[in-house]
Amino acid sequence: MTQKIFDFIRKEQPQTPCLVLDLDVVRERYDALTGALPLAAVHYAVKANPAPEVVSVLRDKGAKFDVASPAEVDLCIGLGITPDRISYGNTIKKARDIRHAFERGIDLFVFDSEAELIKIAQAAPGARVICRILVSNKGADWPLSRKFGCSKEMAFDLLCKARELGLVPTGVTFHVGSQQKNVEAWDSAVELSADLFRQLEAVGIELSTINLGGGLPAKYSEDVSEIGEYAFAVMSSMTRHFGNFLPHMMIEPGRFLVGDAGIIHAEIVLVSKKAYDDDARWVYLDIGRFNGLAETEGEAIKYPIGTDLGSGANDNVPKGPVILAGPSCDSVDILYQETKYQLPLSLKEGDTVQLHAAGAYTTAYSSAGFNGIAPLAAHYI
Repeated sequence: MTQKIFDFIRKEQPQTPCLVLDLDVVRERYDALTGALPLAAVHYAVKANPAPEVVSVLRDKGAKFDVASPAEVDLCIGLGITPDRISYGNTIKKARDIRHAFERGIDLFVFDSEAELIKIAQAAPGARVICRILVSNKGADWPLSRKFGCSKEMAFDLLCKARELGLVPTGVTFHVGSQQKNVEAWDSAVELSADLFRQLEAVGIELSTINLGGGLPAKYSEDVSEIGEYAFAVMSSMTRHFGNFLPHMMIEPGRFLVGDAGIIHAEIVLVSKKAYDDDARWVYLDIGRFNGLAETEGEAIKYPIGTDLGSGANDNVPKGPVILAGPSCDSVDILYQETKYQLPLSLKEGDTVQLHAAGAYTTAYSSAGFNGIAPLAAHYI
């Protein structure tokens, strides 16, 4: 928690639950990334946190943007972001959504199937296209499924098809998995991409761009490497597999830019036990999986948790194990049961807790009102 967030909560005492996000941290993270990886164009993954305040800060810093829907297209255009700074990264689009973006000047689209490619050719004639390939997600806390991407062999055929359809085959993209903790995860994906570049060059198609995707981590409960280590590993892979003639590089961070910038301020609704001899207490918060904490599914993302009573490593407050759950009337609304968090024994109803590094994929995942619970409120300071 930054001092700015701490002072805001103490002074304003906002109603819980809410996200409080320090925009200065977003600026600092952007500067750190561009300083470490200056050859890559940063396309912020708007889906991570689409707040106009966040998008505006990154617009002013010179970022580009990766969008996934007509609403995100309109958000960026409405904030004065020119179409040449926007790429449409979702591989699953309605024809009218492609046309909507193209009519607003966006001409860079990602695809991973022949059907999608044909839609782009019809709705955005002459557009530039990038093919997404399947790669390993080993090492990621939030790995992606096979929902997106295609094999390298299929990508070759599709990029050849793109030329036949009058599109401009521009490059290759991939995603090594969200919250990727292995700095070497990009190497095999870059190698696959370089092979594809060479195979296509042999048939007269010269690709210009490699999109390194997302995956850069925020700092949750487990340590992660510094951005400089990721950048060194990525650039080592690029020079190893592409040599001295590097293609244009794009990168699509979301979590890295906004995750560490925000905390969720929440209130304890109930503390209880299920049996007299239970060791762990059940601690129910006024926020759960349906109103902001979807990434606790499978206990994948483990947010650091602090309390008003003090839960830092250097205090002497007696603590014990807890099971953390949300407020809804749904039995799957359990945040952490296998991961035994240790929280103060004196916690009680009405006390507040803070979930740190919660700036990404929280407000964006919050439901429209399951169980009548309002979407997660947010304050951008």
